[in-house]
Amino acid sequence: MKQLTVISGKGGTGKTSLTAAFASLASNAVFADCDVDAADLHLILQPQIKETIKFHGLQVASLEKNLCTQCNQCITHCQFHAISDEYFVIEESCEGCGVCEYVCPADAITLRDRESGYAYISDTRFGPLSHATLHTAEEASGKLVSLVRENALTLAKKHDKSLIIIDGPPGIGCPVISSITGVDLVLVVTEPTMSAQHDLQRIIGVADHFNIPAVVCINKYDINKDNTKKIEQYCQEHYIPLVGKLPYDQIVTQAMIHEQSVIEYSTDHFAQQLKTVWENVHQRLIS
Repeated sequence: MKQLTVISGKGGTGKTSLTAAFASLASNAVFADCDVDAADLHLILQPQIKETIKFHGLQVASLEKNLCTQCNQCITHCQFHAISDEYFVIEESCEGCGVCEYVCPADAITLRDRESGYAYISDTRFGPLSHATLHTAEEASGKLVSLVRENALTLAKKHDKSLIIIDGPPGIGCPVISSITGVDLVLVVTEPTMSAQHDLQRIIGVADHFNIPAVVCINKYDINKDNTKKIEQYCQEHYIPLVGKLPYDQIVTQAMIHEQSVIEYSTDHFAQQLKTVWENVHQRLIS
């Protein structure tokens, strides 16, 4: 079984549009949306949810007032000011560190699991999808990404699928690391802007650190051809394969408005170029 993660050093480069296009081109695949903070692959794939799984991230303190002696030890030692002067836990401020539980002489405080989001198992017109949502202001997104990937792997084994295509989160943080660890290939989607060039180098550094092969696709390459040349030169100097260059095209937005992948919505030149990118990526996956 092969695993591909589509990532980008910054948001808005078009990785989800590419992932949706790959979904419509791939055969015998399972899909995973690991951008749990701002998932949007479902907007195109229109999944039918079959199973909902509660996700518990960080723990939260719980105070039993009938046991509390109001000794102030919890208030004094909490570095996050998560316990009020009226002796109740401010859950939005609690980091689940457990100091209050440790210092409480009356055993009035315990830690309990906090419901932080949901993971979903769904069907789509292209195949099974594992995805999730993280509640607003919740942490432990990397842990939720790991759960999404575990579910995708279970689905692949259950349905005898040979490929998992992962729509990864932007940036280089913990959720990205969780989405690329152990995969066979990462496709980095970038664009010819100064910020994207900088972030491309950072995300390539993360992939190198974990010894994961990387390839690059330049999206909207024609909006600044000088910067495109700089990206091409960077890839050449660092022996990073360039699997394609896609022009700016409003067909991508139009396809999203119609809740379709570009491949479904159009057969024009842009769609053909997307197919070439997929063929190049798929060839590297199976070789």
